[in-house]
Amino acid sequence: MNILSLIIKREFISKVRNKSFIVMTFLSPLLFVGMAVLVGFLATMNKDSATQIAIHDEAGLLKSDFKNSKEIHYIDISFMSFQTAKDTASNNYDALLYIPKVDSIQKLLDKVEYISDDSPSLEFISDVEEVIDSNLTSENLKIMGFDAKKIESAKTNASLKLSKFSGGESLKGLNEIKIAIGGMFGYLIMMFIIIYGNFVMRSVIEEKTNRIIEIIISSVKPFQLMMGKIIGNSLAGILQFAIWAIVGTLLFFIASSFFGLQVGASSTISPEMMNAAQPDKLATMQIYFNEIFNLPIATLLISFVIYFIGGYFLYSSFYASIGAAVDSETDSQQFLLPIILPLVLGVYIGFFTVMNDPHGTVATVFSIFPLTSPIVMLMRIPFGVPLWQLALSMGLLFATFLLVVWFASKIYRIGILMYGKKPTWKELYKWLKY
Repeated sequence: MNILSLIIKREFISKVRNKSFIVMTFLSPLLFVGMAVLVGFLATMNKDSATQIAIHDEAGLLKSDFKNSKEIHYIDISFMSFQTAKDTASNNYDALLYIPKVDSIQKLLDKVEYISDDSPSLEFISDVEEVIDSNLTSENLKIMGFDAKKIESAKTNASLKLSKFSGGESLKGLNEIKIAIGGMFGYLIMMFIIIYGNFVMRSVIEEKTNRIIEIIISSVKPFQLMMGKIIGNSLAGILQFAIWAIVGTLLFFIASSFFGLQVGASSTISPEMMNAAQPDKLATMQIYFNEIFNLPIATLLISFVIYFIGGYFLYSSFYASIGAAVDSETDSQQFLLPIILPLVLGVYIGFFTVMNDPHGTVATVFSIFPLTSPIVMLMRIPFGVPLWQLALSMGLLFATFLLVVWFASKIYRIGILMYGKKPTWKELYKWLKY
């Protein structure tokens, strides 16, 4: 045990004293904040100039239905000939919307033309098609003898009210909020596993290539060396994440003070919002905030730490055994895909299954399956998970970790002294039987 603690201490100190580790620990939060500010700034720059679209409506049927917006300005040049309008639009405007003269408005169904060197967005295409469809529908109703205005005024806009069996009110889009919160924690775990798992693998490969591993294992068992590397790098990663959280929180409060933003539960609805918003909207916003605060935050945070440690230990065992089996990072690529695939599968299961059916068979099974549970279970927790499923998932995760460590130590024990030969899957299987 004393030897294991020495290995852990050595790995931890060598990692945190690394210049790149120190620089990225304090620079990463600044980069993320700077990137967010830059994206927001660029987004506002793009909105400064609206898209200029010329309209050439030969019969004057639709031009009055296209309304200017902040993003798009329509300019009527129907008084010109079509060729002149086309030349003018190519030199002075972003596009030309050509509406030809037809005998009947029904013939405009596929005759309206958008002329530009740049492709329009799907939203713009949909808006134009909606204008055409609306006019054609009104004309068809007139032909059939119906009053289009009366039909339009008879349309209703239903709003489904959501409530709980307990009597409380529920809200639309709450599932999306829950999956976003759980997905954020799951994505952090996935990134932590990939980044720091690679650190473990590189550490093993570095010691192999420096040929100091023979000296190390003369006094240390391979299993102890592997566990020391896993735990030492894990502690360094947890320290880095803690620093990121502290620095990120400080930057958040500094930005809040600088821009005059209010933070905290007591200021979820500011006086300005209360004055500007309608009473029903304020009540809806308050319900949203109450729902978020009523989520199992404590369970989510505790589970995040447990799955954070368990998931990292499990996958780091794979990374350590791969590092022992190969001589360079290039040789490790063929073995990394099977490790990353369960993590990617967990993300897809979370976003495409948990959100629609958080308590379904697929979501439940993959939240218990050890290779995907660190991601899928964290996405399920905001929806409410039975305690027995949470305990079973965590128990299987750490039991699988011990089993994988036992198998990985067999590969590590033999591969750590192998040089100059690229191992195959068949050879790795043989090493497991030694």
